[in-house]
Amino acid sequence: MSRTRRDLCPGVFRPWSADDGALVRLRLVGGGVEAEALHRLGEVAERYGDGDVHLTKRTNLQVRGLPDPLGEEVEQALAETGLLPHPTHELVRNIMVSPLTGITGGRADLRPVARALDEGLCARPSLAGLPGRFLFVLDDGRGDLLDRTLDLGLVAVSDTEAQLRVGTRAWGPVVPLDEAAGRLVGLARAFLTVRGDGPGAPWHVDELPATPEQHERDERTLVRAAPPAYGQVAPHITHLAVPDGLLTPALRATLPARGRLVVTPWRSLLVPLEAAHD
Repeated sequence: MSRTRRDLCPGVFRPWSADDGALVRLRLVGGGVEAEALHRLGEVAERYGDGDVHLTKRTNLQVRGLPDPLGEEVEQALAETGLLPHPTHELVRNIMVSPLTGITGGRADLRPVARALDEGLCARPSLAGLPGRFLFVLDDGRGDLLDRTLDLGLVAVSDTEAQLRVGTRAWGPVVPLDEAAGRLVGLARAFLTVRGDGPGAPWHVDELPATPEQHERDERTLVRAAPPAYGQVAPHITHLAVPDGLLTPALRATLPARGRLVVTPWRSLLVPLEAAHD
């Protein structure tokens, strides 16, 4: 595919001008979000936007209908939600993870790998230059994210190892899980070098003219899992449907005031049952 412009994927400091006003996107590593931060974002949406918090298929959050341009007041309000920990790298923190990893099922808890990957990306100034659509996908071996197109990622093949993915079709080596984040950061840096610069530079690994050296696909990656049913999916965790991915004020009012929630690729939420609601 031949590109003719740079990537314009939205963020807080690069909002998208839509018909209903400015749209901003806030990245969540693995979909994880503290309930307090989500409620603060809801207050921003009600005060300045269309009132809803929108869930995306990449497990991120969006607010629509904001002033265009945003202005300093709205930018400050968004920053005060706590959802912009790395402003210079806000556009490239696109890391999807099996939503139930470390909660129930799967071969390994990939939350530490996701945190290490995020830290590694944000520690390198050059990686702020990744396209805003560049996506990392980490499947914990249950197969719930294997059908996602991606740029870089992995599939856990045991509780200590994972096979890397390089683009949607190519497979990398099997590596120890504690090395996986560093290997993915290295591959991201290599992508930046190979893609070049300018408006026609590729946005995705699949668009590169040549693919990296490929490894045989480990048979342990041949797994598939459907999205979990709605309702209780683990002790103290429920899978909550969010119609059309819209967290309306009424729906947000039913969420706990504290605890860690997870936005899923199916535009739903994993919610802790034991968290107190104020």
